Amino acid sequence: MTDKEEAAKTPPEVSRCARFSSLISEDELIEDYFKEESPTNSSSNYRNDCGLNFSCPSSALPFDMLSLHSDGMDRTDPSSQLAPVIKAGWLDKNPPQGTTLLTHRAPQLTVFSGSRSYIYQKRWVKLDSNYLRYFDSEKDVYSKRLIPVSSITRVASIGDQKFEVVTNNRTFTFRAESDADRNGWMKALQNMVDEKKSRCLDRGSIFQVPSSTFDSVDKCGLLELRGFKNKLCVVVAGDKVFLYKNAEEFRLEIGITYIEMNVGNVKDVDRRGFDLTTPYRIFSFVAESDQEKEEWVEAMQHSIAEALSNFEVAERIWSVEANCFCADCGSPKPDWGSINLCVVICKRCAGEHRGLGPSVTKVRSLKMDKKVWTEELIELFLQIGNAVANQFWAANVPPSETISPRSESQERRRFLVAKYREGKYRRYHPLFGNQEELNKALCAAVTTSDLAETLSLLFCGAEVGCYSGDPSHPSPIALAEQAGQRLQMEFLLHNKTSETPQLDVGTSIEKHYSVILPSVAHNGFLYKAPSMAKLLHERKSREEFSRRWCRLHDGIFSYYDSNTNTVPNGEIRMQEVACLVNNLPDTHGFVSTFEVYIESERLYLFGLDIPEAIQEWVKCIAKSFVPPAAEGLLGHDFERLGRLQYKGGLNLERAKEGWFALAQSTLYACLEGSEEAIHLRKLQELSVQGDNEVLVLVERRRTLYIQGERKLDFLGWVNAIQKAAGSSGDTLSEQQLTETDVPIIVDRCIDYITQCGLTSEGIYRKSGQNSKTTSLLESLWKDARRVRLKEGEHQVDDVANTLKRFFRDIEDGLFTKDCSQAWLKATAIEDDKEKISWYRRLLNSLPAVNRATVKALINHLYRVQCFSDVNQMTTHNLAIVFGPTLFQTDGKDYKAGRVVEDLIRCYVDIFSVDEEEMRKQQEEITAIMKMRVAGSSSGTQQAGDFICTVYLEEKKTEAEQHIKIPATMTAEELAFEILDRRKIVMKEKEFWSCFEVSEREEAERPLHYSEKVLPILHSLGKDSYLVVKKQLSMENMLLYLASKVGDSKHGMMKFREEKNLLGVGLSTGFHDRYFILNNNCLRLYKEVRSHKPEKEWPVKNLKIYLGIKKKVRPPSCWGLTVFFENEKQEKQQWYLCCDTQMELRAWFATFLSVQHGGNVWPSESSKVRASRTQQDSRLGNISLIPLRGSENEMRNSVAAFAADPLTLLRDV
Repeated sequence: MTDKEEAAKTPPEVSRCARFSSLISEDELIEDYFKEESPTNSSSNYRNDCGLNFSCPSSALPFDMLSLHSDGMDRTDPSSQLAPVIKAGWLDKNPPQGTTLLTHRAPQLTVFSGSRSYIYQKRWVKLDSNYLRYFDSEKDVYSKRLIPVSSITRVASIGDQKFEVVTNNRTFTFRAESDADRNGWMKALQNMVDEKKSRCLDRGSIFQVPSSTFDSVDKCGLLELRGFKNKLCVVVAGDKVFLYKNAEEFRLEIGITYIEMNVGNVKDVDRRGFDLTTPYRIFSFVAESDQEKEEWVEAMQHSIAEALSNFEVAERIWSVEANCFCADCGSPKPDWGSINLCVVICKRCAGEHRGLGPSVTKVRSLKMDKKVWTEELIELFLQIGNAVANQFWAANVPPSETISPRSESQERRRFLVAKYREGKYRRYHPLFGNQEELNKALCAAVTTSDLAETLSLLFCGAEVGCYSGDPSHPSPIALAEQAGQRLQMEFLLHNKTSETPQLDVGTSIEKHYSVILPSVAHNGFLYKAPSMAKLLHERKSREEFSRRWCRLHDGIFSYYDSNTNTVPNGEIRMQEVACLVNNLPDTHGFVSTFEVYIESERLYLFGLDIPEAIQEWVKCIAKSFVPPAAEGLLGHDFERLGRLQYKGGLNLERAKEGWFALAQSTLYACLEGSEEAIHLRKLQELSVQGDNEVLVLVERRRTLYIQGERKLDFLGWVNAIQKAAGSSGDTLSEQQLTETDVPIIVDRCIDYITQCGLTSEGIYRKSGQNSKTTSLLESLWKDARRVRLKEGEHQVDDVANTLKRFFRDIEDGLFTKDCSQAWLKATAIEDDKEKISWYRRLLNSLPAVNRATVKALINHLYRVQCFSDVNQMTTHNLAIVFGPTLFQTDGKDYKAGRVVEDLIRCYVDIFSVDEEEMRKQQEEITAIMKMRVAGSSSGTQQAGDFICTVYLEEKKTEAEQHIKIPATMTAEELAFEILDRRKIVMKEKEFWSCFEVSEREEAERPLHYSEKVLPILHSLGKDSYLVVKKQLSMENMLLYLASKVGDSKHGMMKFREEKNLLGVGLSTGFHDRYFILNNNCLRLYKEVRSHKPEKEWPVKNLKIYLGIKKKVRPPSCWGLTVFFENEKQEKQQWYLCCDTQMELRAWFATFLSVQHGGNVWPSESSKVRASRTQQDSRLGNISLIPLRGSENEMRNSVAAFAADPLTLLRDV
């Protein structure tokens, strides 16, 4: 019989089955045949009965369907990947549960008739510790069927070399070649079954475990496998992918095969298709949608990463029984750990741990972060681990608040916040609340091996950095090292920055989820692109979008194939939305698009060609996820809206949640209920710290740190803010600006020329090198904030040419095209008063940025012409150069030069410069001229010297002394210099010091004798000055320090925090607070019994001033004004009040002592006055750089000692 004839006689059912993939054997196909005869086994009925819909995400499935029931296959056991084969051989196999008499003869099947008919096929059968599997041949890698050993309930002989393997749901019949072979198989199977049962009983006696050893299935659903007619149930779990014929067999635990992902690779094929390739076979899958495909690909990639991870650390830590289950929810084989809490946790709990922040818990993988797991850390987990840790952290957990492996994310989050951040369930140490005793107990405990005691003390308030009382071993870490307790050292080192739990503190996440969001309803068609796990860097074409019916209702955004569908393709919960982006027109293939970022690091993109419809969607979604406290942000025409973690004000220890809206170049921030606007183009600094983890925004006297809680949306914020903070166009108002609304480009160039070029002959008339000018201007256009003009790198003429070219190229010009003719007409007015009045009106009609720029430029040119006898640039010459440049006339209209000449000549009257400002201008000019004369008379000028005015005893004209300040001069040397000039002899027990006085703050600070004076001059404001006078309280302070035991001080003071520009801080008066001052830091506590400081500042970053301004209404006259400034130039200010003068002296003396290592006053030997060159007292009283002498001396003077010396000019 030919092949065609045989095929013709083959029943249709068998022909259909023969087309199936070889993964399913013919005995399974026979089973399918009989199932199809019974309507109760139809696929549709099953789906209805079970209530399963695999188009839903796996998180929506019941837990028992999300867990693989095999207790034998352990995904975290390395042996499971290459489980040893216990027995293998050929067996004849019968379809499960037998069949009735088959009337159709399938090829290669043997049919036995009788009361019970059997159809057998030879199969290569393997038994390992996890599965009983059978294959077509011994060379096959992927099985036809797998039966979990854990599901086998009984193995029984049924005669004639046959035996049955009975599972919870089915019976499989096998036939061996002999009775001995049969008995061997039965014995091996029964031994494995008994071993599994005993293992489960042992585990159950220690911990309540779920029915499965899997934490949960990572991804589960129906997929088409090319070559199969029906969809297969595919399950991604850990480091394996399982295939089931349908969802029923998934429930019954009987699978087809599993794929070890350590040899797998996922490849994108087409819009809905992707391949899972292995060295043995390619599995070509097709998903229902492109979004589903993205989710499947991501799940399988994670599975591959887990399969390739290292198990050595996990195996060692799991050797302790309690560490085999998650410390929080009880999931088996947890593969993550918190290295500071010393608990082992599952993947789902690890995700929530990360949300608590590294100050609470530091999460690392047992498998992938191999470098972290030192021998000491592993031993720490073996000594502490889940058992000891939970005796402390979970000592008082009510049964109603416990979580299980089935718990949802929100439930886990709340439990972990209560457990670790608040310490709600912890076992309190008997010394809780007594800070001093806790610290003493910690110092004692770390010298022993009692890690449980150390853990209890530490998380009940003991300080890792407390002073031990032993100068040779000042800290607990040093004590542990001296005692040889390396595990104690390891534990303390991992908890150096850990926060003590506080019951009154809730996380921002918890607060967000406790807010009832408004319910907004909206629906309509949108075009949706596949969801993504990375930022959009490329334009999405229209073809990449699919039309979806979208519905927003009850805080859930759902999208469907059409408006007639009842089952959504997917959902976005508004509580999970982290950021909403309203894209610019035509960003993608549709006219208008918007993006939605959710907490699980997914990005959704929607679009339409109707801008009004998109705006309505954006408005509705924004209303649905923004809490009422931040609803004011919705009033702005925002481009990006969302929540971020931030730090600001005085408290930089704990990040808080804030809501932010970006609208053009303004970032609106809703911080603790109040809304503030941050003008991004006026930032002094904008930088990213760490690995794109913190965005730093620096404005005048405030710094805001924005942290990335979620990488995806945070990177979007960083890019958007950086773009908004840059120049957005070619007009003046679109440039990066200073606080005074002057473009930074202009400010940088003016500053540099004032520093280095006022006396340069032909300044602004000479042309610089064209290539250097072009390069510099391009850099300034790109990001002027980052450009620093430095001596040696930039030439004066190049910078001058850059400034001129900027004004020549700026769009709309400095005087604007609309007003330029009016300015030119003013030159025809003959009466000077009328002309000045005309110029004033024109000046006031200019935009704010143009007006500020005109004043800054004319002020600069006014200074330049003051040195015309040197630089040859008179008012007329400057007008000839700048007239055509500023009016962009290319020299065609002489009136342009006349306008500039008038503005410079009448600068004082036109710009209403008052007498005080004019006096400062004249003093600057006089000082420069005197310096030039002094330099020419001496022939040389010492590079780096500055001239300043210092007063003797009080600020008055007759007490002025004009001193050159070298870079090396100390406060002691300056005081001696003043006393020498006035022929004053320092008597015994007279303590002459140099004071920095702030008239605005009504406070003064005695400079330490070793402080360099030059940096102090750079920081002086216009209301500050230096004065040399007697320090009357020094003798009493020295006596106090001599009689004092120890370096620290503690006690109550009244505290008031200066409200900062973000609106964060106290402004309601003084409050009693407890302070502890030691060698390292100043700590503030709410009360004496508080165990955790509210605030903490490094002593080295504090400046302490005597006195408090009356405006803040201090409760006593004995006060201190404190300024904090760190390396990032973040500035803060607050006030302290003491009850008595004696207490004030004690605190101030302690501050001086700890800041300077006990050297408060110099020894007698250091007071010998070195001979100095007498300074010229005839010079002016303004701090300026020397502008005379050789060019190199001038350049070195500027470059060595001032990044921005013009600050001194401004602050006079």
